[in-house]
Amino acid sequence: MVSTEEITQAESQEENVVVEQIEEQQPVEQVEETEEVAEPTEEEKAQLEDLEAQRTVLNSDAEKHKQRRDELNAQTKEWKSKRDALNVQVRELVDEAGKARETRNQYNQKVRDAKVVRDEWNAKVSEIRAKINELRPEKKEDSNEMSLGQMKKDLERMEYQQQTTTMSSDKEKALVKAISDLAKQIREREKVEEGDEAIKDLVAQLREAKAKAEEAHRAVGEAAEQAQAAHDNMLTLYQKADAIRKEADAAQAKFVECKQAADEEHRLHIEQIKSVHEISKSADGIENKKTAAKKKRADAQSKQEAKEIFDKFKAGEKLSTEDLMLLQKSGYL
Repeated sequence: MVSTEEITQAESQEENVVVEQIEEQQPVEQVEETEEVAEPTEEEKAQLEDLEAQRTVLNSDAEKHKQRRDELNAQTKEWKSKRDALNVQVRELVDEAGKARETRNQYNQKVRDAKVVRDEWNAKVSEIRAKINELRPEKKEDSNEMSLGQMKKDLERMEYQQQTTTMSSDKEKALVKAISDLAKQIREREKVEEGDEAIKDLVAQLREAKAKAEEAHRAVGEAAEQAQAAHDNMLTLYQKADAIRKEADAAQAKFVECKQAADEEHRLHIEQIKSVHEISKSADGIENKKTAAKKKRADAQSKQEAKEIFDKFKAGEKLSTEDLMLLQKSGYL
């Protein structure tokens, strides 16, 4: 086991070695640096405070512009989304209106086709009637008997009058009776005339032609109704599309408005940030000057302490480990 006395002797020997090293490496008296780093002037200090105040305000303004820009960008996205959704609705309605137009055109073509068929059968009816009239016995000029054709015209006129004219109850009853009597007379005359085989065959053809003409006429009416319904539907769809298109245009206007405002806020934000950087450059110059002066003072103080320790060493005073480290740091070792 090593004794306390041996440890003390070892430490003493180590200190002697350090002392010898110091004696061997005693430097020539260092020449104090004459160059001084100037402290910031009072004017510069005031300027620094002003710059820092400006930087605080500018940073605050820049953050406000950034927040406002982000808000406007969010609104821009919302208006864009709304505009796009409305435009989709417009396209769908326009497509539906186009289909309705096609349907209308198809029914209009059916109307035209049915009219051709109807006109052909009406022409056939007129042709058969003409043949029947040729085969009927001619009436004497002084005869008061009305022709079958005239009787049918009168019947049609009275039926039309009943359907379209407002009249008293008594007059309407009288008209209904007259229609009934005339219709009976027509049927009796037709039976007489149908007794002739040639006329009978033509009358059958006439009835068939009339039925075909009426069937074609109904087809005209039905197709015309369908065409009108499709046309009305087309107009309704176009009106809806126009209304929604106006909403889409309004959304587009808001989109442009918000985007332009967001761009302006971004420009102001960047402008404030640039101003902050410029102010920081000016402030950093003064801060660096302040820091350099502070470091210079600290270095001078350290050198002064090292010199005092070295003077103690030369005077034969014992040095601590910290003193030795300071001497080494200051260049005395």
